[in-house]
Amino acid sequence: MDFTPRDPNWENRVRSSYAAQAFMTNLGAELVHLSPGAVDLELKMRTDLTQQHGYFHAGVTSSIADSAAGYAALSLFAPGFGVLTSEYKINLLNPAAQKVLMARGRVVKPGRTLTIAKADVYGLDEGVHVHVATGLFTLVSVPGVKD
Repeated sequence: MDFTPRDPNWENRVRSSYAAQAFMTNLGAELVHLSPGAVDLELKMRTDLTQQHGYFHAGVTSSIADSAAGYAALSLFAPGFGVLTSEYKINLLNPAAQKVLMARGRVVKPGRTLTIAKADVYGLDEGVHVHVATGLFTLVSVPGVKD
């Protein structure tokens, strides 16, 4: 889908906001793709991000999915509006122990107050793509919140 951002400075605003997000920095998630209504994040495997069986923890998977969807939504918001997640549902489809976890956030339906986005998470390892999770997100456009 082709979306038109409401902020002419959308790309800089999204990149600056993402760089300021301490939790994503702590996880080590990198912003690898950005276009209007679309964000991809990648996270390299580390043992401190795993659960007891050596797979990426579901909390890690859910967190990068949420941020990918949220930043995809923010890319379309008007200046002076920040993004907050109000609701999400995520389905964990397969365990992930691949070298990289990638979350692809995409806007489904933009709105002035509420935006619906989806995120699919994949485990990537030498040409292998495992669909790890899929989620649906409701993002709120919050006036006066700096992003």
